[in-house]
Amino acid sequence: MGTGWELVIFDCDGVLVDSEPIANRVFSQMLGEVGLPMDYDETVRTFVGRSAATCVQMVEARIGRPVPEGWVDAWRQRTFDAFSRELEAVEGVEAVLDRLAAPYCVASSGEPAKMRFTLGMTGLLPRFEGRMFSAVEVPRGKPAPDLFLHAARRMRASPERCAVIEDSAVGVRAGVAAGMTVLGYAAMSDPDALRAAGATHVFCRMEELPDLLERGPGVATGASEGE
Repeated sequence: MGTGWELVIFDCDGVLVDSEPIANRVFSQMLGEVGLPMDYDETVRTFVGRSAATCVQMVEARIGRPVPEGWVDAWRQRTFDAFSRELEAVEGVEAVLDRLAAPYCVASSGEPAKMRFTLGMTGLLPRFEGRMFSAVEVPRGKPAPDLFLHAARRMRASPERCAVIEDSAVGVRAGVAAGMTVLGYAAMSDPDALRAAGATHVFCRMEELPDLLERGPGVATGASEGE
């Protein structure tokens, strides 16, 4: 599996764990509390794929003042509480990981503690121990290529032989900027937005991924049958 690949890099939220609906519902509520009302869809369009620090900077720029003291900690705690009640792994992702012969890792805009929490909650953590990379480790988060290039260096892989699995346009742009092949996972995302950002192929069911990776670097552009 994964002919020609030296590394498969997974985003975490929305690709390994089904956290995006939960996290964005909580964040939408939190935004209203600081005077920036956004519905769920607008929150997703504006913030998905970005680091927590970048999200806070964007919120402060829009409201014209710093967020209240304790707001970030409350956001984190309320999100973790919701995860504790609701979080599950993305359907089919464990079977996909079982089929991969190429090395794989996770590279997320989320903080390390969040990754460990969500992967631990869903039973995926043992699969990624020692292979977790966060945007806090690099100067610039997505859509800059820094995080994916950092993961490739640490995993001793050439960027052109790396496949990135992303569900956000911001993440797709980061993978493209890193010179990697990006496959867009559109189960909960806009497939057209992923294509426009540069995804080589867009698919809607995780079970499709192994066959796409089997084609190796240079996966043909086109929509999957699952769309």
